[in-house]
This record gives sequence, structure tokens and C-alpha cells, in this order.
Amino acid sequence: MLAASAAVLTLGGVALTELPAASAAGKPRGHDVSSHQKDVDWSEAKQKGAEFVYVKATESHTYRNPYFGRQYNGSRGAGIIRGAYHFAVPDKSGGKQQARFFVSNGGGWRSDGWTLPPAVDLEGNPYGRNKCYGLSAPAMVSWIKAFSDEVKRRTGRRPVIYTTTHWWNECTGRSTAFGAGHALWLARYGSSPGALPAGWSYWTIWQHDNGSGSLPGDQNLFNGSLGRLKKFAKH
Repeated sequence: MLAASAAVLTLGGVALTELPAASAAGKPRGHDVSSHQKDVDWSEAKQKGAEFVYVKATESHTYRNPYFGRQYNGSRGAGIIRGAYHFAVPDKSGGKQQARFFVSNGGGWRSDGWTLPPAVDLEGNPYGRNKCYGLSAPAMVSWIKAFSDEVKRRTGRRPVIYTTTHWWNECTGRSTAFGAGHALWLARYGSSPGALPAGWSYWTIWQHDNGSGSLPGDQNLFNGSLGRLKKFAKH
């Protein structure tokens, strides 16, 4: 992340040199938080330009973010569109079981214009050396499908899929089974989104910085106008 200088141009009070080039088109800024951020000053986040946030609700089938309620409700109270995400640990239990746990512990959705669709975080295994959790590509695809189907059955929405291009292509065998029905939340830290995972032709949310930006947690952009963001939350 580049440091701002005294003479740098700004967009909404934020130094343009601190943002990827795509934000110059007026894309809504957002972030994502977990228990690491603890008690967030949501009014300050809103003042700094936050239009949306994803809050970690659960992980695997046992962990619940102890700060979830305060973060989820606090962001809404500050006028920020918010949603919940689940960190998937596919070698601990099945996709259906983890989806049930998620939806029962904050991962719901309603068409109120303030609630983003549920999201699932699919990335390299932080607890072991096998980034794909020891699952074959077909088994991983089956796990994701089971998770998605259960979330859809319980909430009426397909989950947003958070992933990196490298992880997705390696661990799902470049599966194209999800691109048409699932919004992509792409993680890539740099000045451009780069190549997309197999199956997607565009990203919906781009996580472009992992914690060094002006908003609490990781920095994100929404690929559209604020009006489209509100429609994405509502429909």
C-alpha cells in the first residue's frame, strides 16, 4: 500500500494512491472483519467511506465469532450494508453440516436491502500443509455443492464464493460448475484483479488489500454502483 503525500488527489477523502485503479470509477468501498478486529468503531468506518462489510460468523461446524453480534448489528446501525461469511474447513465435516451451522449462527438473509447474501470463504488450509484439505478435486466440488445447496434451501440465496484464482483452479480442478449461479468475491492483492477463477467472467467483490487500508480489516470493492450494491443485497 502506497503512502499518501500531502499533494495527492483524493476520492471521497481517501488518497487515490491508496486505492487500486478500479476504484476511480466510483465503485463502492467495503471491508471484511472477524474476531481479530474485535470492537469496531462503525461510525468512523462509515465516515471513511465504508458502504458494505462482511462479518465472519462461523468456521467449520463448531466455531462462532464471539464479536459477531456486535459487529453485524453495529455496522447496520451505522448505515453500512452488511453480510455474514463462513470460513470453510472441508476436512472437518461435510458441506451440508457446515452450511447448517452457519445459517443457524448468523448466516441468514432477508430481502431488506441491508443484508448481503451469505458468503463462504474457500482458501488454502491454515491448519495443515495440504492447501486442498486432503480432498480430491471432485470431492471438493461435491463439498461446495452440498454447502451451496443447503444455504440456498435455508435462505433462498446462493452463497457468494470467496476464493483466489490459484486455489480454485488447483483444488476444484478448474471447475466451471459455480460461475453461473454464484457471485465471485475474488481475493488478489495488487493493482488489478488479474485472471479470474475458472467459470467466472467477472468479479462481484474484489478483496484487494489484506489489512493495511484505512478501513478495519481487509479492503474490498464492489463491481458496480451503490444502487447495484443495494439491489445485490435485496435480490
